[in-house]
Amino acid sequence: MAELAVFWILPAAFLLAALTDLTRYTIPNWLTGAIALAFPFVAVFAGLPALTILTHFGVGIFALGLGMMFFALRWLGGGDAKLIAAVALWAGPGAVWVFVIAAALAGGALTLGLLFFRKLPLPEFMASSTWVARLHDHRSGVPYGAALAAGAIYALPFMTLSITLGV
Repeated sequence: MAELAVFWILPAAFLLAALTDLTRYTIPNWLTGAIALAFPFVAVFAGLPALTILTHFGVGIFALGLGMMFFALRWLGGGDAKLIAAVALWAGPGAVWVFVIAAALAGGALTLGLLFFRKLPLPEFMASSTWVARLHDHRSGVPYGAALAAGAIYALPFMTLSITLGV
């Protein structure tokens, strides 16, 4: 069960978060809520010790606080802040830095890619797509949920060790 969640369901949820952020500039609350709510069930089923589960919750709560602060500063969107917290909950202290570094690198690459994309003229066949036109618009922000999802997927093997081995 734990392996199913970590290897299949979580990556699918992260990819869905990335796709909705890229196409709608929003990450649904139900999706981040489902990611977060699944953790305690998988953790208990995997036999994680109570102290380990509590440390995961501590990391998730800390990440939520940071995300809320970044949202208040308008550095990222509310969906991004919630996704950071949900991923941090799963990552725990052992994998949260892998996630943070991978997401930061992916975010830098995404931002540079969008800057380059926005300097090019948008081909006619792409201009009819609302979400592509929004991505191309220099006044639009960066759908950072895509970078967060990439960082989360990269960090999954480290999360897997924590969840399946109870480390």
